[in-house]
Amino acid sequence: MVDKSCAPLGSPLGDAAEARALAHLQKQGLHLVTRNYRVARGPGARGGEIDLIMRERDGTLVFVEVRSRRDRRHGGAAASIGAAKRARLRLAAQHYLLRLPALPPCRFDVVAIDGGQVEWIRGAFDGG
Repeated sequence: MVDKSCAPLGSPLGDAAEARALAHLQKQGLHLVTRNYRVARGPGARGGEIDLIMRERDGTLVFVEVRSRRDRRHGGAAASIGAAKRARLRLAAQHYLLRLPALPPCRFDVVAIDGGQVEWIRGAFDGG
């Protein structure tokens, strides 16, 4: 099922949503670590991408998925993150964490943009 109201990231609308989410999180005190972290799973297999990796003031590493929809029909932006997408996000996060000398506290957040409204969902899903 394809939701035509979705603005895919990498498109001008998706890039704008990501920039808006980044600005929102920075206003809340988070610091950008990296954008669009991608990992391949293998030939012909879909890997994962993390839109934003942020750091809280307390050192918590925050993996952020940004979703944008024109409106809340079909459940809205946050509802569009299914089990397969969560699994790809976990894969990318695990890959990113392998690069670090020590594991910091981590969580998965979602920034959902429905129409003009930004919603930041902390701890939207777990890492397991």
